[in-house]
Amino acid sequence: MRQDFDSLLVSYMRIITIALLFFTFLAGNAHAQQDAPVQQSDDTSISGGNPNRLPFLDSVALAMQQRDQFVSDSLATIYVRPGNPLRRNLLVDTLLKMNLYKGSNNFLDIPHESKNLLKEGHARKTRDQWVIVTIIGLLLYTGLLNRVMSKDVESVWQSFYSKRVLSAAGKEDSIINAWTFIALFLLFGLIFGLFLYQLAQYKGVYYSINGVRLFVSFSLIILAALAIKFLIVKFLGFVFNINKLVTEYLSTLYLTYFNIGFVFLPVTVCFCLLAAELINYVLWIALVLAIVIFIWQYLRSSVEIVSNILFHKFYLIVYLCALEICPVLILIKALNI
Repeated sequence: MRQDFDSLLVSYMRIITIALLFFTFLAGNAHAQQDAPVQQSDDTSISGGNPNRLPFLDSVALAMQQRDQFVSDSLATIYVRPGNPLRRNLLVDTLLKMNLYKGSNNFLDIPHESKNLLKEGHARKTRDQWVIVTIIGLLLYTGLLNRVMSKDVESVWQSFYSKRVLSAAGKEDSIINAWTFIALFLLFGLIFGLFLYQLAQYKGVYYSINGVRLFVSFSLIILAALAIKFLIVKFLGFVFNINKLVTEYLSTLYLTYFNIGFVFLPVTVCFCLLAAELINYVLWIALVLAIVIFIWQYLRSSVEIVSNILFHKFYLIVYLCALEICPVLILIKALNI
């Protein structure tokens, strides 16, 4: 009886296990069939029922990309197509606010000079560095002459305002010794050579050479021209047997030149240190001083010397034109200043 009950229980357990496995298999198959339509319905609902459209996240990324492309295209064609007339231009509004005339006096109340500090610049002209070195050298050279040959240099200065010194120049062969004459003659040539170089730079005249070579060329031309002039006058005195008169005349001549050279020494300094706007005033002052020295010292002595000899005044005019005025005009024309 006990064995029959156990076998029957085992049979029931087998039947129940088989039934559970069968129902489990059926339930899994039904669940898989239910999941497939749900996934398909989800995809269809996301894409709006159109299987060709992208999922939601991809469509958002595509929309952002298309928006960026639209903004880029709008900025690229902003200067091609007309803008929105209703949109305000802040730049134009600012310019009109700052510069638009709001007066009522037909523009007559506008100030002549602008108060704006922002202006167009201009190129600054720079001077050669060797010029200031040359000027310092000329100043030191002049001071050395005044220290070593103070008596002769003082006589040159006094000849401008002292009639006694000027009369002594006519009675003696020379009021200064030969070495002083050579030193002052060299100083005069260097000063005027540097002056002509600075004047050419100021006027914008250019030559085939420039710099130190042009300065030395000017100085040599001036020294050679004055030396030739002195030799010609001395030769004329020998030919016409008027050596004493020629010596007196040459003394007055080089004293005049040396005094003018002392005047043009500070002029060269002003040329180097002052602004270009003030150079024109310096030139006029130097010209007036040179004319005053020429009239006061050169003419007062030369006319007195020449008047001692009785000859026709036409010869005096020819001499002044040939050896005084004409060389200066030729030098100006040759230098193209």
